[in-house]
Amino acid sequence: MTELTLAAADEQSGGNRLDDASWKAFGTGILGSIVGYTCSFAIVLQGLRSAGATEAQAISGLLALSVGMGISGIVLAFRYRMPISVAWSTPGAALLIASGDTLGSVNEAIGVYLLSAVLLMIAGWVRPLGRLIEAIPASLANAMLAGVLLPICLAPVHALAYDAWLATPLLLTWWLVGRINRFFAVPAALLVLVPLVAWRLGVPADFGAQLRASLIPHVEFIKPVFDPQALISIGIPLFVVTMASQNVPGVAILRAYGYQPKAGPLILNTGFFSLLSAPFGALGINLAALTAAMFCSEDAHEKPERRYWAAVVAGIAYLGWGMIAGVMGLFIVLVPSVLVEAIAGLALLGSFSAALAAALADSRQREASAIAFLFAGSGLAFMGVGGAFWGLLVGSLMYMAVNFQEGR
Repeated sequence: MTELTLAAADEQSGGNRLDDASWKAFGTGILGSIVGYTCSFAIVLQGLRSAGATEAQAISGLLALSVGMGISGIVLAFRYRMPISVAWSTPGAALLIASGDTLGSVNEAIGVYLLSAVLLMIAGWVRPLGRLIEAIPASLANAMLAGVLLPICLAPVHALAYDAWLATPLLLTWWLVGRINRFFAVPAALLVLVPLVAWRLGVPADFGAQLRASLIPHVEFIKPVFDPQALISIGIPLFVVTMASQNVPGVAILRAYGYQPKAGPLILNTGFFSLLSAPFGALGINLAALTAAMFCSEDAHEKPERRYWAAVVAGIAYLGWGMIAGVMGLFIVLVPSVLVEAIAGLALLGSFSAALAAALADSRQREASAIAFLFAGSGLAFMGVGGAFWGLLVGSLMYMAVNFQEGR
């Protein structure tokens, strides 16, 4: 009998979950929440801004995301006794940064978030749809993702042209810390950038009053508008990129460590919490891969059946991070948007390079992937529909044509 089989038997017998808690799981959970939150905070904030949200609406979105993914992660980890990690949709935020100009208002963005959430729930509930998304060739999904990330990953270069005195210390800090520990490279660069900006550009005269006001959690309901062009242009790609780049790898990480969760209920759960949080500005909640790998490792506990507490602790920490989202957002507001995008570009550089390499790995489908990449990265919109959707569509048609020709 394996350890995981014993864990399943223990679950059926209703063992005391508090007995499974440990200091190792506590420490790993806190560390995972710090890494997961700070590494992509700037990306998500900029994504919400690009979708047309005001600063107050963006902070509301961050709070809703934090609470949603915190509760979702706690529920899943406790329910299945597995280190199931939940996060916000970082690729989705990148998609908004790249395509947000096709949205007419933040209200249209809320409609997009709701559509993506409903599609996630359907994919979790109706297994054939989930299989259909999983059947999208990995090369095309990665090509679309790489295209979406391309403009963002160019932001550090643009930042050098904007203000080399601020961008150079930012890039050097990221590179030097990354040589020691890549997980802390982006948070360290952000910690260096904020005081540099305050010293070089100054702070508002009423900064103290703003800081006191930001200590009060802010939630704002935003009425959704369902614009057909926005739903097709961004809503469908947001769903696809969340499934292909977040949910599928998140399940794969769990299975790689010997856990055998059913993907449907996990995706249904994250889609449900995405639906609840979307009207308050949240762009989407999904399974995580990076932090899941941390929680599944021996750093969380020697026994696999007790590692789920790392995910529980991380979920509780996310609730706490959400309460101070206003404070973090206030400091980010001091930083010019081009430098915030530079931080986002640095955080996504590894994802971009991995996606591009995977997209072009298959020589037979390289041309189809290249077309999908170029469409998605073009920043252009055809008939009001963004390039990410067209890249996936045209790339898929080329992929099928090549396979049909080879079959003949």
